[in-house]
Amino acid sequence: MKLSRLLVLFVAAVSFILAEPLAAQKGKGLHHRALLVDTHNDCLSGQTLAGRDLAASLKEGHSDYYRFKKGGVDVQFFSVFTGETARTSLGYYHDAIEEIDSLNRLVLRHPDKFNFATSYREVKRRAHRRRVVAMIGVEGGHMIESDLNKLDSLSARGMRYLTLTWNNSTEWATSARDESGAGAALLQKGLSEFGKNVVRRLNELGVIVDLSHVGEQTFYDALAVTTKPVLLTHSSVWSICPVFRNAKDEQLLALKKNGGVICVNFYPAFISKEFVAQQRYWSGAGKDSIFAIGSSSDTAKARGQWQAAMAAALDKARPGIGEVADHIDYIVNLIGIDHVGIGADFDGIGFVPRGLEDVSSYPRLTDELIRRGYSNSAIKKILGKNVLRVVKANCP
Repeated sequence: MKLSRLLVLFVAAVSFILAEPLAAQKGKGLHHRALLVDTHNDCLSGQTLAGRDLAASLKEGHSDYYRFKKGGVDVQFFSVFTGETARTSLGYYHDAIEEIDSLNRLVLRHPDKFNFATSYREVKRRAHRRRVVAMIGVEGGHMIESDLNKLDSLSARGMRYLTLTWNNSTEWATSARDESGAGAALLQKGLSEFGKNVVRRLNELGVIVDLSHVGEQTFYDALAVTTKPVLLTHSSVWSICPVFRNAKDEQLLALKKNGGVICVNFYPAFISKEFVAQQRYWSGAGKDSIFAIGSSSDTAKARGQWQAAMAAALDKARPGIGEVADHIDYIVNLIGIDHVGIGADFDGIGFVPRGLEDVSSYPRLTDELIRRGYSNSAIKKILGKNVLRVVKANCP
């Protein structure tokens, strides 16, 4: 009798100890069986400008081949980016070609680690193997320099989405920053007739229209023109974190009607109101309070104190995996499981959520979704199937 009781207690103890690892193993198994598509990563700029080799194991940044594979990333849209001031006198389009060439060289040098895809069929044939499938997204319509021939050229070089604006507006499309009043003053908002022709041409070419970064009027103008489902490749929910880069409920409902997908951005300033409040404080009153203590002779010291205090406060205010999953929950509850994906914005953000420090950490998000009761099929949609549906509709 005593032996039987001890056996029961032993089995119960072992079950308790193994419960969490088994749950984690279940999550890891599901995560790596699913096809993970991330729609936005800025690591290509680091490779182009700083000479980072994404095929090597890197200490800096959020991304490299080995971390991609550890994180279960099957398909990565590499963001082609240049700011509102071109890097050289050759202009924005040249900057875009430079980054695309950098990606092409990476694939050519390391065919055992990276592959390339420009269509849904190629993705399905090449994904879920040892190599990371690379796709190209161009972040900002300013890189076509108001020239449809350059748009055609970028498409021919592999571009599979175009973000109509970055933070800067063009003469044919207005950005969220400018429409919100946080940037340049505007004479008119939305798409010009040329901008509408850009959307039509993207549909013809099989290039996805990306509406992250665009203003509300541009958003609705584009939806009125496009005949294909769109993406918001790296945006989050305005109702949770009301900043100009996030999508409002009315936009999400319009996105559902279009059949498109919003891919949740991990940047803490798009995830957490508390983080945004700390940013604003240390950019305003917090900064002023530190500089007021010193005199003009110790400005450098005051600046160092301010930067250190701000960095510490922002690090403390970082949201975690749970807050990222809250945005996914909100989208699913409002417009359904078929319209949400992942566009983390790694290597384009200065802070990351706790627990999601780089591309190797994606399995932790899957664990959180399992904990919240999402089914296997729902998780597979979030991780990649929803985005692939949009890819198929645009570039089969």
